[in-house]
Amino acid sequence: MPHLALYTFGVLKSPLADPAPLTREFYDIGEAVYRKISQQPGYLAHAEVTDVDRGALFEADWGTWGEFAVPTWYGKGRTVETTALATTLSLWTDLRPAFDAVYTGLHRAALNRRYDWFEKTEHPSYVFWWVSDGVIPTWQDGVSRLEHLHDQGSTPHAFSFHHSFAPDGTPTRVKGIGPKSDQAR
Repeated sequence: MPHLALYTFGVLKSPLADPAPLTREFYDIGEAVYRKISQQPGYLAHAEVTDVDRGALFEADWGTWGEFAVPTWYGKGRTVETTALATTLSLWTDLRPAFDAVYTGLHRAALNRRYDWFEKTEHPSYVFWWVSDGVIPTWQDGVSRLEHLHDQGSTPHAFSFHHSFAPDGTPTRVKGIGPKSDQAR
């Protein structure tokens, strides 16, 4: 059975290593959000490393998730001192569990504060695509799908909650997911 890959990307207003209270607050809530999301029904896995300093994303070993990559439009730093991004790569059983995890609870509360922490851009902040059972998506997969979504709009290759597709490529709509409920970007 196919699994749903989700890549998220946002440009932070200040580097992850910045000791300012707002950056610390984002980083601290991020750890709690990850713990909660990993307990959600339908959650399968996410890319992670161990024992890495805040901001050391580019040099980290991500194992089967591949070499760390970012979209071409990311123009901030790539060192521990200058990296100003937040990104995730995860696997889900289906759209409904991913939607519920994103738009409820602690993650929803964090979304409500996203403009405190993130720059507003003209680019999408997340993308979905289907992968075959047993396939682990890579960071480069996520980047290329996000760029495809930006350039081409939602297609079976790369899509959003707003315009989603079933594993066979047919358009699909999950109850409660659509234009009126997909306000967070």
